[in-house]
Order: sequence, then structure tokens, then C-alpha cells
Amino acid sequence: MPARFTPEMKKTHTILVPDMLPVHFQLLISVLKYYGYHCELLRTASRAVVDEGLKNVHNDTCYPALLVIGQFMEALKSGRYDPDKVALLITQTGGGCRASNYIHLLRKALAEPFPQVPVISLNFSGLEKDPKSGFQLTAPIFLKFLYAVLYGDLLMLVSNQCRPYELKKGMTDRVLQKWQKRLEKMFQTKDFLRTKRNYRRILDDFAAIPRSKRNKIRVGIVGEIYVKYSPLANNHLEDYLLSEGCEPVIPSLLEFVMYCAISAGIEGRLYHFMSKKVLLNTVGYKAIYAMQKQQIKAVKNHGVFDPPHDFEHLRRCADKYMNQGVNMGEGWLITAEMAALAETGTENIICTQPFGCLPNHIVAKGMMRVIKNAYPNANITAIDYDPGATRVNQENRVKLMLANARKPK
Repeated sequence: MPARFTPEMKKTHTILVPDMLPVHFQLLISVLKYYGYHCELLRTASRAVVDEGLKNVHNDTCYPALLVIGQFMEALKSGRYDPDKVALLITQTGGGCRASNYIHLLRKALAEPFPQVPVISLNFSGLEKDPKSGFQLTAPIFLKFLYAVLYGDLLMLVSNQCRPYELKKGMTDRVLQKWQKRLEKMFQTKDFLRTKRNYRRILDDFAAIPRSKRNKIRVGIVGEIYVKYSPLANNHLEDYLLSEGCEPVIPSLLEFVMYCAISAGIEGRLYHFMSKKVLLNTVGYKAIYAMQKQQIKAVKNHGVFDPPHDFEHLRRCADKYMNQGVNMGEGWLITAEMAALAETGTENIICTQPFGCLPNHIVAKGMMRVIKNAYPNANITAIDYDPGATRVNQENRVKLMLANARKPK
């Protein structure tokens, strides 16, 4: 029987969280801290993480599972934490993805060396129900999580549009850190709800950073959600693009949240059924989409930065190439993001392909030629990520793509 996270552990245990989006996840952790949970974001990126993953996960399992479980096992074996006073937090998508099974693989890895370490499931699909658990995803926490994603997306958007052009190195990161600390304090009050004011101030502060007006090659990053965002998984792809004089363009996390929400409604329509899950996801999608529209309007009205893609526009992009019923893994979203990037001038696109992610390989590699036919200037490259792929090889493939990139006017 796996160890449970009891209410008493809330006061005594540190909850370890695997890294994916450092800005977003730090805000999410600050929300949990307000409700009495002591969390720590794991930032280990050494080869030891991969080695631990290979020891504890079958090599046919997808690369993200290997890294997440490897990061947990490396932390527990490092001596930095007391195994009797830590818990592990892991997400479950609940869809047609191996990510839903990470928790079982993790518990199997823990069974012999660390049977006392509980694993907490963070999911929005009704998996791992335990009414007596010491970790409860309440409505207030969920609401703050949603706003943390919104603010995290805005910070990621504007910092990526400033960092490649900053005249004083490090200025963007200093402004970013300032706003992360401000937002962490706002989540302890109701100030986080004042989005119009906060959006304007964030945009003003980043716009004040002295920047070069010289255009750089813009490179979009799409693909499987973990490898697309995680510096550990993609070998610090964003940093490498910056070192090559490029501007990374990364789709927002909110797009994936809305994709998951709308997929339930689409399935209900396609298969002619109505359920509580379909109804809640449909209503939730409309509310979240309204929040995205507000953010897009704020960025457009400010006039300095390019806004994120409107999600309904992404859906229309997808409809040109495939049915929205194709929703295994990242499904139609990858195709829609590639099309939207090419349509808006980001013609150079890297599609991150982790080993073992079958839906991602099918809808990404399978649709690249179609996107290129629709947008002849699109320069799309798939980069494979797995335990045996070297960073040098991956960077050489990026260099080859950049050699074919058209210089911006």
C-alpha cells in the first residue's frame, strides 16, 4: 500500500515539485505556501537525473516520464532531504497520454528504497480521489492557480521579447524577478484580481528596458508540453537560441489549459452525449477564454509587445488541417500553433519531439509537410530528445535550421 499524504504532514513535510516552467511554477508554489504547504521546486539538471530515470523507468517509457521520475529519485538519494519528511507532487493529465501513468511508475520506483515517501496527484480530471488526503485542491487554490498561469504567461511573453534586445545584459531578468516577488505577495491578498492595473504596470516596466531596434530571427518552439517548456528536458534550448542571436517565441501555457478544457466539450458534441464533466469544462473554457481575451486586449492597447495567439484563432487554424477530435496528447494544438506562428511571421519553428510520445510524433511530424505547403517560407525542424541524444547533436540541428532561416527585414 503506497504511503498517503495525511493532514498532519502539511506541517512537517516539504513537497518537492519537478521543474517545467520556472516562472509559472514559482508562482504556483507561492499560492500553495499561502495555504500552508511548504513546497520546493527541483532545479537539478545534471546527468544524474537521466541516470536515475534510466535505473527506475523502463527505457520504452517516454522521455518526460524518465526525467520527472529521475529528478525525484536524484533528489531523494542526494542527501539534501530527509525522506521521512518529504512528499512528491506530480501532475496527471487524465487524457490519452502516458503522463497519466507517471504516478504509478513513480510509486513503483519508491516502493523499495523510500516506501515512506507519499506521492500527491495534482489533477483536474477526477483521478486519484482521496477525500482524507492532506492535500486538497480547493476552489480558491484553483482560482489562484489560473491567475498564476495568466501572469506567468505574460511575464514569459514580454521577457522573451525583451531579453534578445536588451542593451544592458541582465536587465530583463532583474525586472522579471521583481515582478515575480510582487506577484507572490499579491497572491496573499486580493490584489492579484486587479488584472488591468497589474498588466499595465508589468507592460510598462518591461517596455522601459532599453533595447536595440535591430530585428533578430524569431524561432517558435512547439511540441510536447514538458519538453517544450522544461530547460532540463530540452537542454536549455531557449538559452541556446539567445546565444545564437535569436528571439525565442514560446506559446502560452494557458493555450494548453484551454485545449484540455475544450476537448471535453468537443468529445461530447462529436459523440452526442452530455455529462457533468462536459458541462463543467465547457463553462470553464468560456470563462478562461474571456480572461485570455482581456490579456490580449491589454497587450494590444499598450502597443509595445506582440500579444499571444487568440485561442479561437488557433482552433480555426487547426480546422484547416485536422478535426479537433484529434486530441490525444497535444493533438491538434501542435498543428494549430505551427500554423499560427507561420501565419504571424515566425517562420522558423522547432518542434521538440521526446522519445516515446506517440501522439506528438504523429500530429507534429505528420503535419509538417502540410504546414510547409500552406506556408512556403516555413522553416520547420523536429528535434528529438531522448537519453541517448547528445546536446551537441541537437544544437547542430538547430544551427542547420538557422542557416536556412531568412533574415528579418
